[in-house]
Amino acid sequence: MKYDKKTAKAHSRATMKGVWAAALMPFKDDLSIDEDGFRRNVDHWIGDLGIDGFFIAGKQGEFFSMSIDERKRSFDLAVEACAGRAQTIMSCSDQNMDVVIDLARHAERCGADYIVVHAPILHFFKEQDETLLNYYRTIADKVDIGIALWSHPDSGYLMSPELCNKLADIENVVAIKYSVPRPMYSELTRLAGDRILVSTASEEEWLDNILELNWQLYLCSSPPYLIQTRHDKRMREYTDLAFAGKAEEARRIRDSLDPVRAALKNTRPAEKPHSHQKYWQELLGQSGGRVRPPLLELTEAEKRATRAAFEACGLKTSA
Repeated sequence: MKYDKKTAKAHSRATMKGVWAAALMPFKDDLSIDEDGFRRNVDHWIGDLGIDGFFIAGKQGEFFSMSIDERKRSFDLAVEACAGRAQTIMSCSDQNMDVVIDLARHAERCGADYIVVHAPILHFFKEQDETLLNYYRTIADKVDIGIALWSHPDSGYLMSPELCNKLADIENVVAIKYSVPRPMYSELTRLAGDRILVSTASEEEWLDNILELNWQLYLCSSPPYLIQTRHDKRMREYTDLAFAGKAEEARRIRDSLDPVRAALKNTRPAEKPHSHQKYWQELLGQSGGRVRPPLLELTEAEKRATRAAFEACGLKTSA
């Protein structure tokens, strides 16, 4: 690692910046990992789109359908594909803490920059905050790598800003993907913004969070490579303009992406986010591939509707 436990927070503050994307994992027709397709995607995402970092084997990456060995292999693939050109954060989320720690140690060994650990599903509701403090402290004691927290409704609850403020005191807790309403992440930024990098997955809120909350990190979902092409990098542009203090120009470019966002959102079947995004990737010339069961594939009618919206949304795909 490029830092030790004591310097994890300072290192993240200095380097964990910009636009990070949650990587979808392409699967072949036989449902094995499409390693070459993944490598091509990463090359495109870095070389053509300028994405700064990648969230690997998270929900977008279908970690829930992978074996432990496949999850470790996806970590290795990402580090090799990035080759120092972009940073990585590996999702080690699991209900079994031994698995979390095993994956975290593999992430350290293979050269990952950070790990992220989802708040676990709890099967009881007494002393919840103390349980979660104990959960993250135990993981942090076992590894030196910087840890990002992740609170999302999928856990069945949301961690409060006050609890996250306590978790921010852990030496190697460096960031949080806080998938909560804006008042909650604004409050956490006020409470703990000096000790933890706060971010959320909403691309639509990203610009306001740079300008109003002084955020430095988008962590992260798939828009960085779904609403951009090598000929149309408006998310990158409005991000750089905002960091440069050019708020009005940044807002104009951010707002110009509304038809693209609408095309994505309005054609996405609620129960098929992965297959829909993978099909959109293929329309962009990226490797999408299949989803693994029990996730559902798009129907031909859903593909036709998505293709029509894609072609009409104004995303520039050629020079």
